[in-house]
Amino acid sequence: MDEHDWLAARFEENRGRLRAVAYRMLGSVAEAEDAVQEAWLRLSRSDTSEVVNLGGWLTTVVGRVCLNMLQARKSRREEPLGPGQPDPIVDQADGGHPEHEAVLADSVGLALLVVLDALTPAERIAFVLHDMFAVPFDDIAPIVGRSPAATRQLASRARRRVQGTPTPDADRARQRELVDAFLAAARDGDFDALLAVLDPEVVLRADSGPTGTTVVRGAAVVAGRALTFARLGHAGRLALVDGLVGAVSTPNGVPAAAMSFTVRDGRIAEITIVAAPDRVGRLDVTFLGD
Repeated sequence: MDEHDWLAARFEENRGRLRAVAYRMLGSVAEAEDAVQEAWLRLSRSDTSEVVNLGGWLTTVVGRVCLNMLQARKSRREEPLGPGQPDPIVDQADGGHPEHEAVLADSVGLALLVVLDALTPAERIAFVLHDMFAVPFDDIAPIVGRSPAATRQLASRARRRVQGTPTPDADRARQRELVDAFLAAARDGDFDALLAVLDPEVVLRADSGPTGTTVVRGAAVVAGRALTFARLGHAGRLALVDGLVGAVSTPNGVPAAAMSFTVRDGRIAEITIVAAPDRVGRLDVTFLGD
């Protein structure tokens, strides 16, 4: 095995972790893939003969690439008014894709990614690398151009923001029971049944593409839009969406929309819909069994 093949093999061993790091930093599947590919290009052009910890070296490279991408995103003012809508990861519960498991292992759902989007690029890098992937502050400091002490402060500020993010119920069976009930009620147009499974302060976020993200609050308003979800009720198939039970609409066998549900205190507290064609088309969909 020559040096190039050896490096390629070592890189593949680290690809799942690098994807997880990049996705948590960027909230975009496509951009995460771009960041990982850039890390490979830099690796293939670098002299790594003195690198002791290749995994750590690659994580640092991905961190720098992601920081540049986040800063460029801010400078171009690409963010729509209000929180952006991160890309969901859609996968199954049986661990069919190890690289997805790495992403989902620390997941509290899309709500966390929305909070991360509100952080500065440096805060997000420091928090994700340290709190989610245990990278020492001494290693993060050169990435963000701060001292280790200042980097620790960046992560601390980010942590205070993130700690205010509500944690969903972890009982997947209960999640599925409520999702099934919601979809059945939406399919039947049963307003009272919808109210029974919705938290009074439920939040619905729907991303349909160029118009950005629509946010609707309150059980009565969300239930009143049940017809919007009728196609998912009829054609939706259950799947895990960023670690949460959800549904994916597949007319003609092609994913057209993804919906995830956050359950807290025994009711649906958040609903996230992704229906933008370019984003739905990038989803790697594996469905839950009946």
